[in-house]
Amino acid sequence: MLTSGINFKNYKIKIKNKKLNLKINKYLNSIINEKSQLISSFKNNYKDNFNYKLVKKYKKYKNFRVIGMGGSSLGTQTIYEFLKDKVKKNFYFINNLNVRSNKNIKNDVNLIVSKSGNTIETIVNLNILIKKKQKNIFITENKKNYLRTLGEKLKADIINHNNFIGGRYSVLSEVGMLPAELMGLKSKDFRQFNSLIKNKLFLNSLIQNVSSTINFIKLKKYNSIIINYDEKSENLFKWYQQLIAESLGKKKRGLLPIISSMPKDNHSVMQLYLDGFKKNFFTFFYVHENQSDKINSKNLLSELKYLKNKNISNITFSQKNASENIFKKREIPFRSFEIKKRNEKTLGELFCFFLLETILLGKALKLNPYDQPSVELIKKETKKLLI
Repeated sequence: MLTSGINFKNYKIKIKNKKLNLKINKYLNSIINEKSQLISSFKNNYKDNFNYKLVKKYKKYKNFRVIGMGGSSLGTQTIYEFLKDKVKKNFYFINNLNVRSNKNIKNDVNLIVSKSGNTIETIVNLNILIKKKQKNIFITENKKNYLRTLGEKLKADIINHNNFIGGRYSVLSEVGMLPAELMGLKSKDFRQFNSLIKNKLFLNSLIQNVSSTINFIKLKKYNSIIINYDEKSENLFKWYQQLIAESLGKKKRGLLPIISSMPKDNHSVMQLYLDGFKKNFFTFFYVHENQSDKINSKNLLSELKYLKNKNISNITFSQKNASENIFKKREIPFRSFEIKKRNEKTLGELFCFFLLETILLGKALKLNPYDQPSVELIKKETKKLLI
């Protein structure tokens, strides 16, 4: 068990590297103890750049549209989808350059997010979608940029995006926590860093996990494949995909996170996972559901009587366990997350695990996990072609 809400099985590999474990432990202690402004945003005493008067101001509104790219949107969408059963508001996400189908959605408030304030896709989308009578909230850096200038012109509420927090690391800051509050969720329940760093089981699991991943990289296993059995967690792994790829894809190194939706992919790529090339390692992810559609036993033929009184959760959980058993027999490396409680605390713990994992991998690989220099090349080239 990782925490009270998460059962966790770590990778089981034959290679044990005590020196590497000690090195990663040293990196982890430095992260925990250093006075990093970024790490401070994970903590429960982080001071948000919004107040609860603002949250109260928008409490009566039911429909929100989030306009942003990458880390400006993915964390918020993760929160909304993962905890949708608890949210009584409607949130729509515009995170690509295809807005035609979103022009006429019922919308009361636009939440526009861009750290730089100059993200071209965000600017284009809001230019097409924004209407005069709508309410607007802008989250952007406290400096002269396009969005801040526009926000002031529209007399919108403008929230400062701290310049020391990169987009993909921003989910526990105002970028993710203001929308969470607007959803009716409690931001303080997401910030689990303080309690997790006192949890020896969590820390040891994290260290072993990072150590195993470094060994996979040494063995030229670069594909990190997520075997996901929970549809509501798809955006969690899109968030994770950006986090890992953008943080570690440098100096001809990195990992390629690939999301595989189950049980659908049992009928396509599973053959390759089991019998194909051996450059992959895997993450199984499953969430226990309290409510699940039940099989109509009256319509079952006798040869499928083993499905009698079963529900969708029973079947997918059995498929997950069956797959893990086969992976174990084939000696295919995997770890497994089994979520017992779908709430803010558990999601906050998952955010913390993946954030710390990424930073530790960056340090162990001697990479800067906080920058993304090559992404800027595309932005500059695009601008050059448009001028």
